Amino acid sequence: MKVITFFNSEKQLIKKAAQGNREAQRKLYDTHAPKMLGVCRRYLNDMMQAEEAMCNGFLKVFKNLDRFRDEGSFEGWVRRIMVNESISYLRKEQKITFTDYEQQADDTTYNPVDSELDAEEIQLLIDRLPEGYRAVFVMYAVEGYKHQEIAKMLDISESTSKSQLFKARKLLQQKLNELNTYQYGTDKV
Repeated sequence: MKVITFFNSEKQLIKKAAQGNREAQRKLYDTHAPKMLGVCRRYLNDMMQAEEAMCNGFLKVFKNLDRFRDEGSFEGWVRRIMVNESISYLRKEQKITFTDYEQQADDTTYNPVDSELDAEEIQLLIDRLPEGYRAVFVMYAVEGYKHQEIAKMLDISESTSKSQLFKARKLLQQKLNELNTYQYGTDKV
């Protein structure tokens, strides 16, 4: 008869995984991998690259489980590792470049589009953004980081972060307008 270990809480699961329990590590991986692959995929437009970044991120998660202090959510801690791993992957591949602008780039005229696009179509539009634009856009609009945090994580100035976001939004708006024109024969968005 095989004894199956049950873990009553994520806290116990994390503790066992930190002690090297493979079953606990597998359960944590199975629980969080789908969502974390999505996080990596937002930064890396190639699924194989996203999977590689996620796997490397989980290696870091398991290696550093003893550093998780239960001061926030475990998922948030893992997510931050995945974001950093994705950014590291972009840097390693030298795919991410930024242009520093001194001007204030807050876009007060930006207005999200009411669109019939599904999540996959929106992701494809985001994938077409230049790497620097995409990284800042995802960090700000999807992950909820502030410009100060983005600047620190990407080693850029806050004004560069704001500029990249402004340009990403402008380019996305342009692509949505083009798509709308193509689909509906109108320039109105």
